[in-house]
Amino acid sequence: MTNKEAFELAKQVMPGGVSSPVRAFKSVEAEPIVVRRGFGAFIEDIEGKRYIDYMLSFGPLMLGHRPDVIVSKILEALDKGTSFGITNLYEIELASLIVKATKVIDKIRFVSSGTEAVMSAIRLARGITNKPYIIKFDGCYHGFSDSVLVGAGSGVATLGIPETPGIPKEFASFTIVFDYNDEDALEEAFTKYKNQIAAVLVEPVAGNMGVVLPKESWLKKLKDITKKNDALLIFDEVITGFRLSLGGASEYFGIEPDIVCYGKIIGGGMPIGAYGAKAHIMDRVAPEGPIYQAGTLSGNPISVASGIGLLKTLISDITIYDVLAELMAYLTYNISSMLSQKGIPHKINEIASMFTVFFTDKDVIDFKSAKTSDTKLFGKFFRNLLQEGVLIPPSQFEAWFLSAAHTKDIIDTTLEKIKKAIDLL
Repeated sequence: MTNKEAFELAKQVMPGGVSSPVRAFKSVEAEPIVVRRGFGAFIEDIEGKRYIDYMLSFGPLMLGHRPDVIVSKILEALDKGTSFGITNLYEIELASLIVKATKVIDKIRFVSSGTEAVMSAIRLARGITNKPYIIKFDGCYHGFSDSVLVGAGSGVATLGIPETPGIPKEFASFTIVFDYNDEDALEEAFTKYKNQIAAVLVEPVAGNMGVVLPKESWLKKLKDITKKNDALLIFDEVITGFRLSLGGASEYFGIEPDIVCYGKIIGGGMPIGAYGAKAHIMDRVAPEGPIYQAGTLSGNPISVASGIGLLKTLISDITIYDVLAELMAYLTYNISSMLSQKGIPHKINEIASMFTVFFTDKDVIDFKSAKTSDTKLFGKFFRNLLQEGVLIPPSQFEAWFLSAAHTKDIIDTTLEKIKKAIDLL
């Protein structure tokens, strides 16, 4: 069966043939591939073609596909059962590893996705402060729950959806949206909505409008203004948690949020989410406190066991972060050189082991500047790379990722393929 045949079958039984919209490859005008398997830094489609993978399931595969340390942990847990609906030892172990490694939280609650983590964190912030409003930033994606899908980046931006039917305006009316990195607008909001703002919700490094870095004073400004106004600062570290550093963005930038949301990496590629904070905040969550949140599959033994395999590896060999940063710098420097030689305007935003190539001549500091990118040119670049056997995210507004499975030789092979793709632009 070909990719096209399989995808036609998929469209008969799933909306658009996918379980998440960006997988349809619509914005890049490409025929979607259907994956058969992944191994190391590669995936293989059902036609047997191999691709060097820089999408990495949109971030969680820090060690690449199917690393032995994770597979063996999953099999160990699988031998005991697939779901219990009750506390298990793997759950306790992963919680302990996260709390110890991150240093900014005392307790953590597992859920089944990043969307659930953010939903729960917002409810917790509103419950503690007894205030209604949440501030988020244009282009930052915090899952698909009703109150935060306003001003979302990621798949919403990729598909060019201006608003999402099915969400009453009243649901989003308590969400205030401003430009990322805009300190003046932030000040104005706290003046206009004095004593009404429960929390500021932010990706400390935006990853869902493409990689956008915080200005030097931005995160400190968020910390200071929330503290001054008795609001809470929520870091959405679903992407950056354990990706930027062992302690995530909190450690990387030296800023301590009130609540942190996790996902992606803490499940080692399995579905998971979590939110955590200091004890006096988390003790407000049921059954200790009155703020309710629950989930039958939360703390699923297979997901948390997978996370243990990954986190133990990162904790035992922290040099992984330095190696990945060096490889990424080498990769992005050469991509930029090739594009410059071809005379193609571009900006590359990068940090740790994640980056985005924007096809624009403007500095990308927020969603407005990200949207100046030439998405048609990006689509052609994506298709050329796919033909050459390199998989990147099928959207201008997503991050590329590296894993420990990406060796220098694989990076060099990638650069050869990227040169061919750029020559055809």
